[in-house]
Amino acid sequence: MKKFLIVLGLVVLGMSSCSKYKYETVKGDLAQTRIYTLENGLKVYLSVNKEKPRIQTYIAVRTGSKNDPAETTGLAHYLEHLMFKVTNKFGTNNPEAEAPLLTEIEQRYEAYRKLTDLEARKQAYHEIDSLSQVAAQYFIPNEYDKLMAAIGAEGTNAYTSNDVTCYTEDIPANEVENWAKIQSDRFQNMVIRGFHTELEAVYEEYNIGLTSDQRKLYYTICKMLFPNHPYGTQTTIGTQEHLKNPSITNIKNYFKKWYVPNNVAICMSGDLDPDKTMAIIEKYFADWKPGDDVTQPTFDPLPELIEPKDSTVIGQEAEQVWVGWRALQANTLQADTLELMENVLSNGKAGLFDLDLNQTMKVQRAFATPELLHDHGGFILMGVPKEGQTLEEVRTLMLAEIDKLKKGDFPENLLSSIINNMKRNHYELMESNEGRADMFVDAFINEIDWQQEVGKIDRISKITKQELVDFANHFFTEGYVTVFKKQGIDNTQKKIDKPAITPIQANRD
Repeated sequence: MKKFLIVLGLVVLGMSSCSKYKYETVKGDLAQTRIYTLENGLKVYLSVNKEKPRIQTYIAVRTGSKNDPAETTGLAHYLEHLMFKVTNKFGTNNPEAEAPLLTEIEQRYEAYRKLTDLEARKQAYHEIDSLSQVAAQYFIPNEYDKLMAAIGAEGTNAYTSNDVTCYTEDIPANEVENWAKIQSDRFQNMVIRGFHTELEAVYEEYNIGLTSDQRKLYYTICKMLFPNHPYGTQTTIGTQEHLKNPSITNIKNYFKKWYVPNNVAICMSGDLDPDKTMAIIEKYFADWKPGDDVTQPTFDPLPELIEPKDSTVIGQEAEQVWVGWRALQANTLQADTLELMENVLSNGKAGLFDLDLNQTMKVQRAFATPELLHDHGGFILMGVPKEGQTLEEVRTLMLAEIDKLKKGDFPENLLSSIINNMKRNHYELMESNEGRADMFVDAFINEIDWQQEVGKIDRISKITKQELVDFANHFFTEGYVTVFKKQGIDNTQKKIDKPAITPIQANRD
C-alpha cells in the first residue's frame, strides 16, 4: 500500500489570454473546475455546464457542530436558522429604531441564562417575549425567501453537520449579480432578530429528532468511536439544557470567528461565464475582512480501541444493528480503499453482503458505508434482521462476510466491475450541477486537494485484490463497537418544554 503515500498529478496554474483572474485547474477534471482565491482568502469553485440556464450555488463555511462551544452546543445549527433573518438592509423596515431593542433583548438573554429559580426564569422570559413583540413591529418575516423568489431562485435552504454549515440556492443564470449582492450583505452584516420565535422551530426540530432511531444510532456509535472528541461528545442539534439557555452573544462571537472569507468557499456550477462571474464576486466580496485565526480546533488523541464494545438504544422503529471500526480522516488516501471495500461488501448487486446475505434472505437487509469526516472517520456495517432473527445473529453473519473479505474469498473480476460502475456513476454525477457543487463543498470542508479528488477513481482502479485483502486484515481488528437498536418505548427521552412564546404578527405592508 506504499503507493498511497505518493502525491499523484499536478495542479496547473492557468490564466487564459482573455482572463484577468488567476485560477487553478487539474488535468483530467471532467468538470473543468476553476479554483480561484481572492486576496481575503475566499475560495471560489466554478464549473461551466450549459445544459440549462441555471446555476447551482453553495456557500460553504468550514464550521459545524464540532466547533460549538461546549457550554452552548447546538449553536452552529441555530445560527444557520438565524442567517435567514437577514441584515440591517433586508428584513427590517426601520433598522435605527430596531437596533437598541435587539441589544436589550441580547442583554436580557444573558441575564436569563444565569437564573436558576423557575419562577424568576418564567418572569424573565415573559419580559423577553414582551420586548420581542415591540421589536417585531420593525421585523419583516421571510423577506430573504421573498428576495430569492423574486430572482427566480429554487432550493433555498441550508444544512449543518459536524464540520460544515452550507447555504444553497439554485438561481437563474442571469441573476448572479442580484444573488451576490444579497449574499455578500448577508454574510458580512447578519442581524439576529426574531430570536425567541425561531427557538420554537429549533425546539420542534429537537422533539421530532427524539423519534428518529437513525439519529440515536448515529449519535451512539459516534460516542463510542470518538469518546473524547466533539464528534462523540456533542450533537448537531445540541442538548436540552443548552437550547433552553441560548446566548445571542455567543452566537455573535461564533459568527465573527468562523464566518469570514478565509473560512468560506463559494461553489457554483451551471450556465456561467467564469470571468463575468468572478468580476461580480470580486465586486461584492473582495472587501469582506478576513479573520485573524480560522485554524480548526485540535483535541486529545482518541483512546485506542482494542476489544469489542456493545451498546443498546431503544426506539419504536424496526430493529437493526450497527458495527463500526475507526478510520482515518476524509482527506487521507485511505478513503480510496474504504470506498472500494464498501463496494466489495455491498454495491447493490454483486457484493458479498448482496450475494450472501440479502439475495439469499439470510437477513432482511445488510450494507456497509464509510463515514469520513474532517478529523476522523469510521467504517460501519448496518444490518436489519428478518422476522424471528436476533440482532446478535445479524452481527455474526456480517462479521462472517468480513472474514471472507480478509481471506480473499471473492471473484477477481469483482473489482473491475466495481470500477466500471464507479466510472459510470461519476459521469452521471458530472452531468448534474448539484453533483459538481457537492464535490466542491466536500473538498473544501475536508481540505482535500482537488487533484486528489479528480484522481480518485484512477487510483482506486489500481488497487489490486491482494492489496485490498491485506488492508482488510489490518483494518478489521477486534477493536470494533456495536450498537443494537431494539424495539420498545424509550422512557429516557423527554421532549423539550417550549416556553410561552407569543407569535409575531407579520408586517404585511
